[in-house]
This record gives sequence, C-alpha cells and structure tokens, in this order.
Amino acid sequence: MSEVFAVRRGRLRDRCAAAGSDAALVSLPANVRYLAGAAPPGAVLLVGVADQRDVLLCPRTPAGDPADGRPDEGLRLSVLPTTTGDPAVAAADLVDPATARTLAVEEHHLTVARHRAIRSVAPRLLLSDLGRSVEQQRTVKDEEEISQLRIAAEISDQALGELLESILVGRTERHLALELERRLVDHGADGPAFRTSVATGPNAGRPGHRPSDRRVEEGDFLSVRLGANYHGYRCEIGRTFVIGSSPADWQIELYDLVFAAQRAGREALTPGTAYRDVDRAARQPLESAGYGEGLAARTGHGVGLEIDEDPQLAPAAMGKLDACVPVTVEPGVHLPGRGGVRIDDTLVVRPEADGGPELLTITTKELLAL
Repeated sequence: MSEVFAVRRGRLRDRCAAAGSDAALVSLPANVRYLAGAAPPGAVLLVGVADQRDVLLCPRTPAGDPADGRPDEGLRLSVLPTTTGDPAVAAADLVDPATARTLAVEEHHLTVARHRAIRSVAPRLLLSDLGRSVEQQRTVKDEEEISQLRIAAEISDQALGELLESILVGRTERHLALELERRLVDHGADGPAFRTSVATGPNAGRPGHRPSDRRVEEGDFLSVRLGANYHGYRCEIGRTFVIGSSPADWQIELYDLVFAAQRAGREALTPGTAYRDVDRAARQPLESAGYGEGLAARTGHGVGLEIDEDPQLAPAAMGKLDACVPVTVEPGVHLPGRGGVRIDDTLVVRPEADGGPELLTITTKELLAL
C-alpha cells in the first residue's frame, strides 16, 4: 500500500505545482488518512517541500489504534515536543522560504485563529487555498478502497439481518439503535459510520430522525438507517418494514412507490450520467404521485472515508458520474402523523460492460412484515 499513498501524494504535488504552490498542508482528517494511510488524532500532513520527505506531524505519539490506520512507511513522522502545540503551525515552520514561497492550505477546514497562527510563524510564505483538491481526488475509488466498502456493507447487512430475527414489539427506537451499533462492532466494524437511526410509527421515513423513547407497536412502519465504519471506509443502508402480520393497503402503495423511485435512481447510475439526472430519475415518480413538496433536498451522495462525500446527487448538482464512484441512492416519503418509507443502498458506479452498478448493500428490499 505504500506505493499507493506515494502515488496519491504525487498527484496532489503535481496539482499544487500546476496551481503555483510549492507545498501543501493537509489538515482535514479524512484527507490526511487518504494521503498518509493514517490520521492519528490532531495530525496534519505536509506535502512537497523541495526534495524532503513528506511529513506527518502529530501532537502526540500515535497509539497504534487500528481504527486510525497505519502511517505510510515512506513518510517522515514528527511528534511535537508538547501536546499543547499545533501540528499545522509546526508544519508551516518546517517550510524553508528559501526553497518554497507558496504554501497551499485547506481554508475550508482551518479556523481563522489557526490560519493567523500559521502566518505568524511563516510571514514570508504566501498562503494559498488548496480548496477541495484532495476531496476531488478521493471521489473515484481504487479497487482496494471498494473492497473495504464491500466489507463495511457486509457487516451492515449482517447487523440488520440479525435485528430482524429478534422480537421488536415493545422495544424503543433508542434501544434498537444501540443494539444495531453493538452488532456492527461485534461483526468487525471499527464503529458505526454515523449515528444509527431507528424510526417507528409516525417517525418512520423522516429524514434525519434521531431515535427516541417511542416503542414499536403493531401496525407501525419501522425505518432503519445504519452503516459500518471499516478501516476508515463508511457505507450506508436503509430499509423500511411493517410491524405485524400484514401491511395496510396505504402502506403497500407508499412502499411500492418509493421502491420504484429507488430502482429508477439505481438504474441511472452509469458513467457519464449527470448527477442531477440521477436525482431526477428517482424524484420524478414521487413528484408525479403528488409527494414533491416534502422530498429531501437530494437523492444521494458519495461515500468513502467520510459518510457524506462528493458527488451530491441533487437537482442543482454540477458534474457527471465516473466509474468506480460509490454513492447512495436513498429516496423517501414521510407523511406527517402517519409515518413513511425510506429505502437506501450503497452502490458503486460501473459501466454496462462490467454489469452496471454494483450493489454493495444486499439486504432484501421486499416489504417484510415482522
């Protein structure tokens, strides 16, 4: 893997050189991990100072936690002498103004105070904005990254499958969410990819719902959204079920509609398709049925070292899909006071010659009565 990280840093170095920057200071944890193989708490990465080795600067000696990754052996590791120091400021101080005049920084991540501190220790350096260069580089995944996502999806499917085999009536949303997160870890996850959502009855299908003390009742819709964090890579799955012997007619009708919308979104995932066209494919069936006003702002998003990455599958999103880009497709409808349906998968964009989009989360999308 060392060569992989060196190649990634080389691409960033070339991009910086083309933009007129002599070096780059990377501080966003996901970007540090992508380029360095690890992101110990508080670490930053200095890339491209003349002929020196790239430097990973840490506020304290890395603890070796597997969840933080393993630093690339090709890097120089520098631990600050005191834990109160700022690695970003220390990194800027390493840059020799005789060999580098411009340092690119991630302004969208640095605070104003840190930016000023960097200027104070390196007044002769011109600070430029690295922007989202690393995030853009991260969008297309290599097969090793996709393999990590595939394992994260398998863990998520296992945790959800086990929950469905247990008794649910009478248990609270909060309790079920905690149990799902425990099962993720039991099956090998470093932890949940994000805060697990369990929503029942009138809460079901509500975007961003946080589990409450409401108990599962007969006749409820039950919406679950979870994901595993495996070696830093995060996936997402969401399913909706009915509690009881059989769903009501309105529940079947609503579920079938959301399922059709989700299928349309999945089928649109081909290289070269505009992000907004994927969103439109999933949104159109729901709008035609009269549910356009309450829909979420987007149909899906990229996943990887963060659970919410580029691209954004939204009406105004600019850009087109590439192969080997993992995304979610997650349409839903919520009816206030009644509940709703959300169906959410993680897929990898593949060309038709390779079989089309690769579905990573495979738990059944049949409307199950539990």
